[in-house]
Amino acid sequence: MNPTVALRHAAAVLAAVALMSARPSHGMAYTVFQAVVEYYRTIAPEPVDAVPDAPYIDRQYDFVVVGAGSGGSVVANRLTEVGGWTVLLIEAGGEENAMTDVPLLVSYLIGTGFDWDYRTEQQDGVCGAMEDRKCRWPRGKVMGGTSVINYMMYTRGVPEDYDRWARLGNVGWSYDDVLPYFKKSEDLGDGRVAASPLAAHIHGRGGYLKVQEPSWKTPLGPVFLRAGRELGYETPIDYNGPRPLGFSYVLATTDHGTRYSASKAFLRPIRHRPNLTVIKRTTVTKVLIDPGTKRAYGVRFVRNRRTSSVYARKEVILCAGALNSPQLLMLSGVGPAEHLTEIGVPVVSNLRVGYNLQDHVSMAGLVFLVNQSVTIVESRYRHPKYLVQYTLDGDGPLTVPGGAEAVAFTATRYATNGSVVPDMELVFGPGALTGDTGGSLHRLFGMREDFYERVYGGFRGRDAWGLVPILLRPRSRGRVMLRSANPFHAPLFFPGYLSNTHDRAVLVEGIKQAIAVSKTQAFQKYGSTLLSVPFPGCEHEPFGSDAYWDCCIGQLTTNLHHQVGTCKMGPASDLDAVVDPKLRVRGVKGLRVVDASIMPLIPGGHTNAITFMIGEKAADMIKENWIK
Repeated sequence: MNPTVALRHAAAVLAAVALMSARPSHGMAYTVFQAVVEYYRTIAPEPVDAVPDAPYIDRQYDFVVVGAGSGGSVVANRLTEVGGWTVLLIEAGGEENAMTDVPLLVSYLIGTGFDWDYRTEQQDGVCGAMEDRKCRWPRGKVMGGTSVINYMMYTRGVPEDYDRWARLGNVGWSYDDVLPYFKKSEDLGDGRVAASPLAAHIHGRGGYLKVQEPSWKTPLGPVFLRAGRELGYETPIDYNGPRPLGFSYVLATTDHGTRYSASKAFLRPIRHRPNLTVIKRTTVTKVLIDPGTKRAYGVRFVRNRRTSSVYARKEVILCAGALNSPQLLMLSGVGPAEHLTEIGVPVVSNLRVGYNLQDHVSMAGLVFLVNQSVTIVESRYRHPKYLVQYTLDGDGPLTVPGGAEAVAFTATRYATNGSVVPDMELVFGPGALTGDTGGSLHRLFGMREDFYERVYGGFRGRDAWGLVPILLRPRSRGRVMLRSANPFHAPLFFPGYLSNTHDRAVLVEGIKQAIAVSKTQAFQKYGSTLLSVPFPGCEHEPFGSDAYWDCCIGQLTTNLHHQVGTCKMGPASDLDAVVDPKLRVRGVKGLRVVDASIMPLIPGGHTNAITFMIGEKAADMIKENWIK
């Protein structure tokens, strides 16, 4: 094993020991581990291959990139390939460390200093079981961005997703256009997918981003695939191929059992490039735009409680994500004129920034009890043998990415062209809320303690598995707005979840599909039984009816943190578009957005892989613009 990886493993084991030793109450493990995470984040030295934090910055660079997440890391890497260009990368958070490496324990990172820890505004009919009836929206505040706190699943969507973008007038964004950029970033590990005859056409080898099928499997992993075959689905499949319907083990952005974030992939290998300057723990508060020429010429930021400015000779590139990029644009006078005037921000360009917010909504409360010890129960992995297995071999249950072992892409009765365009994803977890003995999982959702205890508390520690239905193509839309003109006030997030009744109907069908999986002979060999404690607030509906599940969706409204669309890409004829197909902000010269916010329609894939692609394509467009 690589010595650096071994050191990370060893440090992570120390954290895991602290976690597992917290036996007296199920909530103490969560508190202890978060304390360990914060200790390592603020006290421990940075990893030896960390990106150095510049002690001094120049007044001017060719490019100023805001945000070191999946978009910003790629852009900074690719632009510094041009030796004559200088790039300043600004990140609000600090360096990731060994505590973020352990795939299974990702839910313990939420609410720590690696997370902006956002909450939505209240909305009738959703998140009723959550604290203050607000949905929790974690966002990465760290080198690597949300790729440091996500569930590491590598899915791209289907070709039709990108062909739809192109049909909307986004020239250059069809599937044939974007496939080379997916392949460019990827380094697919050896295994079943790599051995497929299609692999050379649709996957990349030798890119910066490690993509692997985790080697460790629970006994229920093969059972899930057998259930898929029993239901008539192809299995196993390569769901990143042209025909994704079917069941398969997950592909994940991991390497030797550890998380492989955007920073590890794209920044640490180039950390010594002389034309790359990185400053961390620095919050950008405004893009500087000349009101006369309408040209972006730099940014204002706060670092060590001091306000400074830095200037861009060529471009300012916002890569702050679907929640913070629209905030920055609006704070800089680029956004809906009526809203900015109300907040007290002078208007530079009247654009529909913050609209078109989309996300993959889900209902993560399904629990299926089994009669054998074949699932992930957190307290079971206190045993030192699993910690040793992870430390020495990079293997074992701690390597399961966020507890997600396998996935199915399916079509409900509402799907259009369902033979090639699934509208539902079912994520299989060999553990469930009953195995959440440390308390981190239901806190990740923001679930109220009384709700958890009422439904799941009586079964804590019981073997069970979960299947999460995910709405892949929502019709509902939300919005991001400024809370005030103060850049340190979190924006207002209006999720808009399930505001279109079609979305509710599709998600109910997804729940019924998940239950059908549990009733297959494959799972009945383990006595699989749906936990049937009625959700508080839904007791008035017959348990298991469509009306009951519709009510449950409104109580336990979960999501995959795949917010997109708030700086919509579109042609000049699209009055809702914020950026053009070259990702240039309309009405402002020298300013681009390169992150998930530019997606006009959310694809049916996990957005991290897609954002890497956007970064790769944007970098080429920027080079084409300036080199010639």
